[in-house]
Amino acid sequence: MEFTIGGRLEVRITPADVGKRVSVRRRTDGGGTGAEFTDAVGVLTSWNNGVLSITRKSGESVHIVESSLVAGKVAPAAPARRRGPAASFGELATVTARAWQPVESEALGDWRLRAAGGFTRRANSALPLGDPGLPVGEALGRVRDWYEERGLPAYVQTATGAEGTQELLCAELERHGWRREVSAEVRIAALAPVGDLEADVRAVRLTREPDAAWLARYQRFSTPGPHVLRVLGSGPSVWFATVPGDTGGPDVDPDAPPAAIGRCVVDGRWAGFMAVEVAPEQRRRGLATTVMAALARRALDEGASAAWLQVEEDNEGARALYDGMGFAAHHRYHHYRSA
Repeated sequence: MEFTIGGRLEVRITPADVGKRVSVRRRTDGGGTGAEFTDAVGVLTSWNNGVLSITRKSGESVHIVESSLVAGKVAPAAPARRRGPAASFGELATVTARAWQPVESEALGDWRLRAAGGFTRRANSALPLGDPGLPVGEALGRVRDWYEERGLPAYVQTATGAEGTQELLCAELERHGWRREVSAEVRIAALAPVGDLEADVRAVRLTREPDAAWLARYQRFSTPGPHVLRVLGSGPSVWFATVPGDTGGPDVDPDAPPAAIGRCVVDGRWAGFMAVEVAPEQRRRGLATTVMAALARRALDEGASAAWLQVEEDNEGARALYDGMGFAAHHRYHHYRSA
């Protein structure tokens, strides 16, 4: 990170750069005899009363006292991706939303209020993809009221870490007392290599609807109801994958929990992978790879060429699996809850 001109450190940012991606260096009190420095890169989301706020790619907010700055500059856009399909945030946000649709929705300007009986935050949160048509503080009040009428907590889903994402809105939510509860990565990859993974896909049964066995394996099916099936079945072209469990005998119980399951939604060039789960006693046998490969091949048959999925940041096992398949982070999304 280079801040110098003619060998001199300079602060070359001002409050007029709010909304831009910046890199800064600040002096910290390290407790030693010499000066210590820390660098930060992200979107400058505010500069008020001598304090800068920078939202990093991860969604973390860093607050910096202006007097501690020793250098700063507007940073170039993040370098272009070197692998996987090209994709804008707007395109991915729309595609991922179509793959997990609510039971009820209502427009608030360019925001979309979504509800599905409390089944998952994604289907029960406001999705802001533009201007709500009124000041943000007032819009957030409308969001709270809408969810309160339905007996649900109020959430707003935001994104950080890519061109056109919502670092400024994240900072605004925090200023209004909303708190980030969970974050996840949206990852993308070319689809063909996923379909080419070495796997015995003959063991995988593909259906258009989840049967009782699939639902028995699905961890989030804790509150049965029609709203759950509505969300799971939503999307342009939905497929469910099942790998039957090993009963230890010649007969297979069709209602027994499967060894592995998965869900895929094909939408134009995109194939979205969700609910890939393997029974604890069946792990490390390559079943997740088998499920992904079978779903990818079906999506390729329908004309898709690109893949996306979402993985929570603390799911190290899944992250390692998807690394090996060629998936790379595109952006992160966050759910903010009203205080």
